[in-house]
Amino acid sequence: MTAANPASLQATFDTLSPLRHLGRVKHVGGGTIGITGLSGKARIGDRIEVRRKALAPLAGEVLQINDDEIRMLPDMAPDTVAVDDAAVLIPVPAFAPGLHWLGRVVDPLGRALDGKPLLRGEHARNLTAPPPNAVERKALGERLPTGVTLLNTMLPIVRGQRVGLFAGSGVGKSSLLGTLAKSMQADAVVVALIGERGREVNEFVDHTLGPEAMERAVVVAATSDMSALMRRRCAWSAMAIAESLRDSGLNVLFLADSITRFAEAHREIAVATGELPALRGHPPSVTPLITGLCERAGPGLAGQGDITAVFSVLVAGSDMDEPVADILRGVLDGHIVLSREIAERGRFPAIDVSRSVSRSLPGAASEAENAAINEARRLLSTYEQSEVMINAGLYSAGSNPQLDQAVQVWPELDAFFARPESGGIGDSFDKLNLILRRIGVGQQRPL
Repeated sequence: MTAANPASLQATFDTLSPLRHLGRVKHVGGGTIGITGLSGKARIGDRIEVRRKALAPLAGEVLQINDDEIRMLPDMAPDTVAVDDAAVLIPVPAFAPGLHWLGRVVDPLGRALDGKPLLRGEHARNLTAPPPNAVERKALGERLPTGVTLLNTMLPIVRGQRVGLFAGSGVGKSSLLGTLAKSMQADAVVVALIGERGREVNEFVDHTLGPEAMERAVVVAATSDMSALMRRRCAWSAMAIAESLRDSGLNVLFLADSITRFAEAHREIAVATGELPALRGHPPSVTPLITGLCERAGPGLAGQGDITAVFSVLVAGSDMDEPVADILRGVLDGHIVLSREIAERGRFPAIDVSRSVSRSLPGAASEAENAAINEARRLLSTYEQSEVMINAGLYSAGSNPQLDQAVQVWPELDAFFARPESGGIGDSFDKLNLILRRIGVGQQRPL
């Protein structure tokens, strides 16, 4: 963990103010609260507290500003709010992460969630910053060890690549993200837990990541009970932290769980502002929202680090054509699909190799490695095309030499896909080639 410097302390003091601006509730309806008296002071994103009689203040965020009133989206149902209740404006300080945030758990406003004090950094960041200039960006970097043999070989991830992780609930998505956070080569890790269950935040930090991985990580958490504005802000805040670390010259691994909840939070906000749904219930603005976030990741400019990103997507019923999944597939550099059928037979990570692809290939692998990958995919495809016949007992050895090879190698390939990798990428390819050589198709890796 990096200690904050005196400039961070001064920047924190500079944000403090004893002044509070007051307004009054004018109307309540449509999921929002109209407030007068603050139009000349409030900014989009500022916080508001409505002082209710007999109950704790109701907090929310400024959603719209008109000439004579502002509209506030409350964090919870506006029960007992009445006309003329006092409303206090709480300006949100600029979001300013720093290297001393490594090892910490924060909320989307940059406030510590781990019970320890946290100072802001020296430089404020734009939560919705544009991506780096496309012409000036570096090319993708070298292949990265991931701690998973399958991702080291068949589905490589290179520095600066953006990958989608598509999965239903309960098939090992969080566990795979934790493995990448612990094992994947990076100087720093930024994790966005968007709309996560409250009990799972500590579980992810303490057990899935663990103390060693947390030393180089920043976790931004917005639990499912938080307002849609906070859940949407979670992804932006986490990306702003990643960009700050990237601009410091660090190579960053960015993990977002999940973009589906990010889009659902935006849908709630869009409906409150009057935007009509168009894409299976999602508003048209969801497309630039998602693509804008994804484009901010990737290679940096010369002299900067890179942001290697894994964006998880919850696909209900394995529907890869639902709007969020479809948008992401078109903008990312590859996708990893987790299969419920594979998970149900006990193989983890439950990656469906046939439906997954890495667009860093073939450039990320040597000629011999690409040959091994193609051969393994051929055998896998041959087996899957005849799997029903094999399971029904209709397969007869000797009738199809290619199918004979596929049946022979399948148990070892399936076990290989589930194997963790404590060594490097070369070790993973050695294991794959050893499996292929047993049926006479593998190649010896040159020394």
